[in-house]
Amino acid sequence: MSALLISNFSYSSFLLTGFPGLEVHYLWISIPFCTIYVMVFLGNCMVLHVIRTEVSLHQPMFYFLAMLAVTDLCMGLSTVHTVLGVLWGLVREISLESCIAQSYFIHGLSFMESSVLLAMAFDRYIAICNPLRYSSILTNAKIVKIGVAILCRSSLLIPPVIIRLGFLNYCRAHILSHSFCLHQDLIRMACSDIRFNSIYGLALVISNLLLDAVLILISYLMILHTVLAIASREERMKSLQTCVSHICAVLVFYIPIIGLTMVHRFGKHLSPLVHVLMGNVYILFPPLMNPIIYSIKTQQIRRRVQRLFSLNQHMSRGQV
Repeated sequence: MSALLISNFSYSSFLLTGFPGLEVHYLWISIPFCTIYVMVFLGNCMVLHVIRTEVSLHQPMFYFLAMLAVTDLCMGLSTVHTVLGVLWGLVREISLESCIAQSYFIHGLSFMESSVLLAMAFDRYIAICNPLRYSSILTNAKIVKIGVAILCRSSLLIPPVIIRLGFLNYCRAHILSHSFCLHQDLIRMACSDIRFNSIYGLALVISNLLLDAVLILISYLMILHTVLAIASREERMKSLQTCVSHICAVLVFYIPIIGLTMVHRFGKHLSPLVHVLMGNVYILFPPLMNPIIYSIKTQQIRRRVQRLFSLNQHMSRGQV
């Protein structure tokens, strides 16, 4: 059956995988996914709107949060058409060119999110360990330079390994593991020499995701060392509370990546549903949770959001 299905697709196209065995329930499954995407777009747009309109939030910490929200928005935009397209029966296949482009954006945005989280860790380190020089170190010009560096690091290092995908010979079954394209999924179907992709891809992961994780850990060890030296318990708790949102965002980002990596490496015997589920958690969980985390845990944003909703309620009552 699968061979017959594959024969209907062109040689340069790939079959997208939704939830194997649950095809009759796709319409129902699409409801929570559609809800999640709406929450991703509305939540991150709300964070951007609050930061833009609230003058008191025009600070380095919130500029980095705006970068995180933009990254999450782009991640949602890069996958929504294939994920919902498969569930709604609108999309069954994706061309090689589109697949390569999508994998570039997914992996590039993952590296960008990791870099932004590292920048936010640096912001917390300066704010707690060197508060008197905070405003002189993290000036607007420095933040712009950091933003440009993040963009260049995330977009310019990936093309060699992504472009190489267009020159591989794909002789195995053209069935993707997810309803979107990942680099590791494409090289799994290749019969050409993939040593460059494997080695360069591993180097990218080490020099981006792993290095960022190590640097974030080091920054928090230094923060903890500084906080423990504070005599007042109340001041210690106040300092640590400013880091809670960022720590949650780091965990929300890295745990799905670790889970997806483990499934791809060691989970060949697992059900395809596990692969699909972990893949969707990887692309949707951070963009969904980050606005919620920062809206709940960050006092300035929480107050501004509450005022925004109360204003909308007053306006709606006035219209009635």
